[in-house]
Amino acid sequence: MFAILDYNYEAMRLEIDPYDRSYILYNIGLIHTSNGEHTKALEYYLRSLERNPFLPQAFNNMAVICHYMRLSLL
Repeated sequence: MFAILDYNYEAMRLEIDPYDRSYILYNIGLIHTSNGEHTKALEYYLRSLERNPFLPQAFNNMAVICHYMRLSLL
C-alpha cells in the first residue's frame, strides 16, 4: 500500500507544470513537518518557492520551523 509520501512523489513524476509542482513540493514539506523532519521540510519548501515564489504558505511554514528550531536549541 502506498504511503502519503509515495503518492506525492508519484504526482511529482507525472506533473509537468512548474506551478502545480510547487504545490506538490509544498505538500511534501507539510508531511515532513508533521513527521518532525524539519530540515527535510525546509528543503521542500525552498524547492516549492523556486517554482512559485508567490507561495506565502511556504514562507510562513519556514518561519515557524526556524522559530521552533531556534527555541529547541535554547
